[in-house]
Amino acid sequence: MGIQHRLRGPVPDVVISTAVAAIALIGAAIAPPGRTGLDAFGYLLLLAGSAALVMRRRAPAAVLMITTTCVLAYLVRGYPGVAAAEPVMVALFTAMRAGHRFVVFVPKVALIVVVITDLTLHHGEPVRQVLQDRFLLAGWLVASAMMGGAFRQWDAYVHEARERAAEAERTREEAALRRAGEERLRIARELHDSLTHSISIVKVQAGVAIHLARKRGEPVPEALLAIQEASGEAMRELRATLEVLRDGEPAGSGLDRLPDLVRRARSAGLPADVTVTGRARDLPVAVDRAAYRIVQESLTNIARHAGPAAASVEIRYGADTLTVRVDDDGCAVPGTPAEPGVGLTGMRERVTALGGRLRAEPRPEGGFTVQAEFPIAGGPEPGGLPVPAPAPALDRAVAEEAAL
Repeated sequence: MGIQHRLRGPVPDVVISTAVAAIALIGAAIAPPGRTGLDAFGYLLLLAGSAALVMRRRAPAAVLMITTTCVLAYLVRGYPGVAAAEPVMVALFTAMRAGHRFVVFVPKVALIVVVITDLTLHHGEPVRQVLQDRFLLAGWLVASAMMGGAFRQWDAYVHEARERAAEAERTREEAALRRAGEERLRIARELHDSLTHSISIVKVQAGVAIHLARKRGEPVPEALLAIQEASGEAMRELRATLEVLRDGEPAGSGLDRLPDLVRRARSAGLPADVTVTGRARDLPVAVDRAAYRIVQESLTNIARHAGPAAASVEIRYGADTLTVRVDDDGCAVPGTPAEPGVGLTGMRERVTALGGRLRAEPRPEGGFTVQAEFPIAGGPEPGGLPVPAPAPALDRAVAEEAAL
């Protein structure tokens, strides 16, 4: 199948057609006299063959037949010179480049017929002059066809080179994705082997201690209950992380789990409240997950670094933004720059990757604030965050590690 040449506008072909017409007219004017003087029909043949070149890209075979007919009529009539051959040369080049090899033979066969006719009916014109003109014409036509074939081969080479480059690019992308998948699986195995066993032991031991305390009728320490619940949550978080690593798709926490997160913070001794403003809507999975992680990391930092403090979590749904803000009234000193620890660095990376902005700094009235703003799209939908569910049965936590 031939290489298809797209039309890039009629202007270049109009320019070529006009130039060929001018060359043909000038060549006919300066050529030695022929058997027939150049009349209106001769000019019509010259102009018709040149005008057909305007359509040479869209219909190369048809244009070649038209220009061949014009040059044959011109030569058979015995008009001066071979000026009508210029349109055929351009049409031959175009048709050969487009892959119409069979059609290209038509002008060659017709030229042989015309040469034989001229040799038998030359009407006193020197045979040498006839052979010279006709074979010179044949040479130009063959050269035009060969040049068209050469350009076609070059087009095929360029096309093949581009295909190879595209295939190489696809291969590189597939190899990179495969290596990334293999690395995710390796990390998932390492996390599973190194963490799940330890977390499971902590969870089981806490569950056994709670069970024995209840069996003896002794009060269960709050710290022990917090350990059991935290270990269960750690197992769920680890499971979600392993799913992400194995499947390469987001899974796990979102703002729908925010009430449980706040409840666990309260049970661990951190007073916290949640305020939701605006009308909630379905969020992109990445934004939903990142917003939850911002609140989770902020509450963890408050519990670890703020001293005796209370936390306030605000989720604000705007027209095209989601704002997450976590404030505390802890021991942070106003004007003191925040130390860029692993937690703050991770939060900033999450927010920046989603095109948002993060502000983490001490408050003027004391304490610390973390505010993340995410761009979102879509109209508001009725609804909001779910009402906090009751605490799960603690005696079921001992068996949850079996899911891993």
